[in-house]
Amino acid sequence: MTNYRKILEMHSQGFSQRSIESSVHSSHQTVKATLDRAKELNISWPLDNNVTNEVLDELFYGERKSGITPYAAIDYNYIHRELSKKGVTLTLLWNEYCERAYANGETPYMSTQFGDKYRRWARVTKATMRVTHKPGDTMQVDWAGGTIPYYDPITGEEYKAYLFVAALPCSSYLYVEACTDMKQENWLICHVHAYEYFGGVTRVLVPDNL
Repeated sequence: MTNYRKILEMHSQGFSQRSIESSVHSSHQTVKATLDRAKELNISWPLDNNVTNEVLDELFYGERKSGITPYAAIDYNYIHRELSKKGVTLTLLWNEYCERAYANGETPYMSTQFGDKYRRWARVTKATMRVTHKPGDTMQVDWAGGTIPYYDPITGEEYKAYLFVAALPCSSYLYVEACTDMKQENWLICHVHAYEYFGGVTRVLVPDNL
């Protein structure tokens, strides 16, 4: 298999294409095609260790290298841009992709494959989506991941405090409260305190997977 990782690494370090060809023992056409495809998909070095040559090969070419009917190519950059628009979903984009594929006489990927491939591309490229928040529209809440110790001032006995965190994502304004447990009563009281602290109630409340 082509050593895509080495090609991308050496290219990022400024090696000439001839040097890359000699190092990875690949033809001029293979190296050029790899660099062109990586640029097209916005994939660049450095890459995480779990992004293997097999993963890159599948992203670059999919099933086109096999003898079966080639599948229609997925424009990952286009999908990523469109998903940032209000009301656009992956299902809508898949339907659009299918219509375009059939019009060109190509076979589209199934919806699950389409979604999996996009998410894999997003992980490899570390693509992030800009999310626009309206001021005061949403409050995000959760228990923080860890606990903090506190001590009885008389006995010195150690206890654990659980941290409730509420955030207004537009301003990154935070409210944090320490609780003795994560039971429903404390959970609800902390919401009341957070709204009192922020001086109002948001339209949307977004809890994490508690």
